[in-house]
Amino acid sequence: MELPEFSPQVIGRVTGEMYSPSVLVLEDQSFQRGALVKALQHLGINDILQADDSERAMAQISREGGVDIVLCDLGHSAVNRLEFLARVGENGMVRAVALCSELRPELRRAVQQMTCLSGLQMLGVLNKPTQLYALQEILNRYSRRRLVAEIEPSPHYRLPSEEDVRRGLALGEFKAWFQPKFNMKTAAVAGAEALVRWEHPVRGLLLPKDFLAAVLAYDLIDEMLKQLLEQGMGLLNALRRCGLGLELAFNLHASQLARNDLTEHVEHLLKCHDFPGSTLLFEVAENGLLDIPRTTRENLLRLRMMGCNLSIDDFGMGFSSLTLLCQLPFNQLKLDGQLVRSIEDPRTQAMVTSTVALARALNMSLVIEGVASQVIRDGLLKMGCSFGQGFHLARPMEAQRFLQWLQEPDSPT
Repeated sequence: MELPEFSPQVIGRVTGEMYSPSVLVLEDQSFQRGALVKALQHLGINDILQADDSERAMAQISREGGVDIVLCDLGHSAVNRLEFLARVGENGMVRAVALCSELRPELRRAVQQMTCLSGLQMLGVLNKPTQLYALQEILNRYSRRRLVAEIEPSPHYRLPSEEDVRRGLALGEFKAWFQPKFNMKTAAVAGAEALVRWEHPVRGLLLPKDFLAAVLAYDLIDEMLKQLLEQGMGLLNALRRCGLGLELAFNLHASQLARNDLTEHVEHLLKCHDFPGSTLLFEVAENGLLDIPRTTRENLLRLRMMGCNLSIDDFGMGFSSLTLLCQLPFNQLKLDGQLVRSIEDPRTQAMVTSTVALARALNMSLVIEGVASQVIRDGLLKMGCSFGQGFHLARPMEAQRFLQWLQEPDSPT
């Protein structure tokens, strides 16, 4: 069998130095441990540590000042080994881990989908006895990721100051951009989601990842949402003058409903602009719905009684239960786009089809985020999905551009 190309020595793109990863083999059985060490040596890895339990492994890593990769057998001490991995991951003494264990099918499926385990890069699972080509691929994977990390270092964004955020809000720098949602069967526009952008005078156009944590930390999320709602109402009024109607969706954090202020503001806004509640849809992230207080539940119900629609956003990424779905007044599920990237994977297809069935059983609509290609769109349609949004269908647009787009002769409206 021809082995995949691998060179354990990687030339750092930033440093220009030759680099070979260091490896710790954590394995109870001396024969298995020795076999892994020999295989690593055969592949050109010379910096190898070995241990038969977590305490010895920790002592060796501490003495050496850390290693790049741990090849770890969970064995009969899985909890102990996971605690060890959490410790070395937390203190930065290890970069990545690969498991050398016979796992039950459901555990293997779960682990293979993980990119991180106990704060460490997850490189994969090796069967026993370990095949040389499989070990080679694990090392190759680590080398590729290390090169990518050097080429594209993670940006360190400076959190905007409270003064800067307040200034931006006061000057109207936070703008709603609108991304269409489509009925993928007919290609008709079925609504739009309002996505916030900060038109910063110094840093340029900022996305939520650059400032949303600051807005939440300074307790300015309500003020920002109210400005986006007002901009959305301006767009809806412009559409009404053109004889067009549209449902607009806004992201809402569950904590914003702990008081009555926001629901009262929405009710006042709808009356002032003479729009029915069904014009608005509020998307609440699934992971924000755990252990919500009574007032939040009541305000969710109040929004629905106004006629507003409610969607569970990032569905499939949180921990909500069927009981919770039945108890809360949501009428839409929005499946997270990360879950449909590998649309041809049988596991992805099983997850999507089961979500379609769940939505139907609960009499809820289903929207798929992240429709990034024709392949994904076609695959979703085959599985019974109707509504979606994503860059393949349409990108977010400023309000004026969105209004023009809707009125173009070839517009999908």
